[in-house]
Amino acid sequence: MTQEDLSQFSMQDLFRMEAEGQTRTLTDGLLAMERGAGDAATIDSMMRAAHSIKGAAAIVGLDVVVQLAHAMEDAFVAAQRGALQLTPRRIDVLLAGVDLIVQVSALGEEGLPAWFAQNAERIAAAMQSIAQIEHIEEAPAPPPAPAAAPPEPEPPAPAPRAAQQNYDQLLALASETRINAHQLVPVVESLQRFKRHQASLFQAIEQLHEALVRTADPGLVEQSALALQKTHPLKQILHDHMAELDSYERRVLTVSNNLLDEVLELRMRPFRDGVHAFGRMVRDLARSLGKEAGLTISGEDTLVDRDILANIENPLNHMLRNAVDHGIETPAQRLAAGKPAAGAIRLEAHHRNGMLSIVISDDGAGVDLERIRQAVVARKLASSAMAAAMSPAELMEFLFLPAFSLKETASAISGRGVGLDIVQQAIRAQNGSVRIESEPGRGTRTFITLPLTQSIVRALVVDVRGEAYAIPIVKVERVLMLPQSELHTLERKQFFDLGGEHLGLVSAAQVLELGQMEPSAGDLPVVVIGSGARRYALVVDAIRGEQSLAVQPLDATFGKLRDIASAALLDDGAPVLILDVADLLLSIDKLLHEGGLHQLAPTGGEEQAKVKRVLVVDDSLTVREMERKLLQGRGYQVDVAVDGIDGWNVVRSADYDLVVTDVDMPRMDGVELVGLIRKDPRLHKLPVMIVSYKDRPEDRARGMAAGADYYLTKGSFHDETLLDAVLDLIGEAGA
Repeated sequence: MTQEDLSQFSMQDLFRMEAEGQTRTLTDGLLAMERGAGDAATIDSMMRAAHSIKGAAAIVGLDVVVQLAHAMEDAFVAAQRGALQLTPRRIDVLLAGVDLIVQVSALGEEGLPAWFAQNAERIAAAMQSIAQIEHIEEAPAPPPAPAAAPPEPEPPAPAPRAAQQNYDQLLALASETRINAHQLVPVVESLQRFKRHQASLFQAIEQLHEALVRTADPGLVEQSALALQKTHPLKQILHDHMAELDSYERRVLTVSNNLLDEVLELRMRPFRDGVHAFGRMVRDLARSLGKEAGLTISGEDTLVDRDILANIENPLNHMLRNAVDHGIETPAQRLAAGKPAAGAIRLEAHHRNGMLSIVISDDGAGVDLERIRQAVVARKLASSAMAAAMSPAELMEFLFLPAFSLKETASAISGRGVGLDIVQQAIRAQNGSVRIESEPGRGTRTFITLPLTQSIVRALVVDVRGEAYAIPIVKVERVLMLPQSELHTLERKQFFDLGGEHLGLVSAAQVLELGQMEPSAGDLPVVVIGSGARRYALVVDAIRGEQSLAVQPLDATFGKLRDIASAALLDDGAPVLILDVADLLLSIDKLLHEGGLHQLAPTGGEEQAKVKRVLVVDDSLTVREMERKLLQGRGYQVDVAVDGIDGWNVVRSADYDLVVTDVDMPRMDGVELVGLIRKDPRLHKLPVMIVSYKDRPEDRARGMAAGADYYLTKGSFHDETLLDAVLDLIGEAGA
């Protein structure tokens, strides 16, 4: 439909569309005047907007709107002449008139009579206030209203379902076109190789001709010259065909990429479409709290996927309300601190490295880190010593926890501990990230990073058990090849040192329930995902590289698949599943809780296979590590378990030559563990040694009766005692 094709719209629809744009001009202009950013041109634009609304309302017979707009137009004319100063109180009155116009324009013809009847007094009061606006004197802002807060902006209506389906189909076709274009690449490359081989053949014929010329045999020289002459048109034909195919490949790739870009462009909206109501919200909220604050928005033309824009409106709204409520001080406090009476809040949006970067900043009081530290200790989230050692960045992370608030009393706006956790969840749901920085007395900044669109995702493609999987690049912190020599094992968990942090290693094959990862003697391909305490190194089979993938949602028949977000097609046309990193982190947490992580170190050759394997089961970290080091020092391969249940799970997962266990342990003691081993058909002959502080004869008898092969007391043995006992039971490590 062209812009002029408006025949299907009613006059009321046309008025609604015009009023939407003109009331936005009025709101933006009034807010600019209040914060001192307006000028004569601003007043002139507001006067034209009010005049346009008056004329349009007269056509559709909305006399109330005609009178409101006329009164507002008179006020702007007076301001233009310098006879009326637009003070905050007078701007309140004009904004109230704008609100009435917005509400009337949004109503259908059938709803207008009832609405006018219900709001007659409000309409009359607004008209009277605007008519007598020059008599309104400035007064202190009203005190905060405890029962209500300014309404949050309503999210835009979602796109019609049919339009969404058409777009999805168009995107799928554009994606398929790009894939087909990429499939020309290997064809062209193979022909290039053929061309190089033919060039070698032609060169050999030329060399043969030169050699024959030197023999001075006229007959051979003539025949070789004839053969050489016949190669020239072949060379030219091959060159022309290759140039034509190469040009065709470039054209097809360019057209397919342009087609995909154009389809994506259909979904893009300017940032202003999602944030235009925030300036008014900040202003009204500040006045309701007895404060002064203005919002400046930059990067309004930045293009964002319409779905992402709709889904982040609420998080942005919450962060701005937080800035007003928690950050901006009262005018008296700001003046005492040497600041302007009115607080400044800034919302910025721009593209950076293929991502959407949003920054919300204010010049308020900032966040009191000591109050966070005290709240962490009071809520028993950390000990005093741990809290004292936390960095500012670590402390700020607590603000995102559910039910965590620094306000002592709750209000209609904040203090209930609900908000920042929801903000973080909403941002992460869009494959984004959020972090907060603050400087006491200077203000707070919130950094939000999001993909530009959910239709195309930049992803890291990896191989796991022979299958390709994709991880959104925004969720990838780091990719590296880890040498086997840097691998360490503690508590049967493998880790490596990354910038002074012990980072746990987890097999992607195990997390995705694809079986045991194939051992490798080379470096391990590692993808670091997550943040904070939930930060892990995912070990994959191979890393292919980055690709831009056109996301295809999974069929609703499958429901929500664990660890899987969506699907796509690679450039070569092969299907790939896009991993849900939030789900992956939950799956890893579950694996760690249950125990039994696969070992990622290679099994090695025959020499390593001969090394005898010992399982140490003890709930004391000190005892476990002492026994492990002693046995490893003698050449044994040692695994550990933290209690009887853990030991029972581990001993059944691999082949061991000996189990060394404590007696007193939570969940299952050592005697019960020995009993289960003896009853198991596969394990009943496995040697078991009990090492315990209990040295009474009856304790020893109980252990031996359960089936232990050796009973050693911790109180009396030294290093050689343990090693000698192991040697007696299973012999040397490599024997």
